[in-house]
Amino acid sequence: MQTIYTDKIVSVTELKRNFSNVLNQAGNDPVAILNHNKAAAYLLSAEHYERLIDRLEDIEDAKLIKERSAGPFVEVNMDDL
Repeated sequence: MQTIYTDKIVSVTELKRNFSNVLNQAGNDPVAILNHNKAAAYLLSAEHYERLIDRLEDIEDAKLIKERSAGPFVEVNMDDL
């Protein structure tokens, strides 16, 4: 059995028939698009997608900080900058 990661679900056929309506009803929530009763895609609002990308960038930055936290470090004199 496949896990669906949202409460909002529509079929591909319904999406084709009423794209604007599906998009309006979804708001900022993701919508699972089913094809033959299996999740084929997820529809995300631009705002939701942008938040997701921001979160992924934060996770990548945190990973980089952790990797670099042990050094090596370069001593810098602020007056030299």
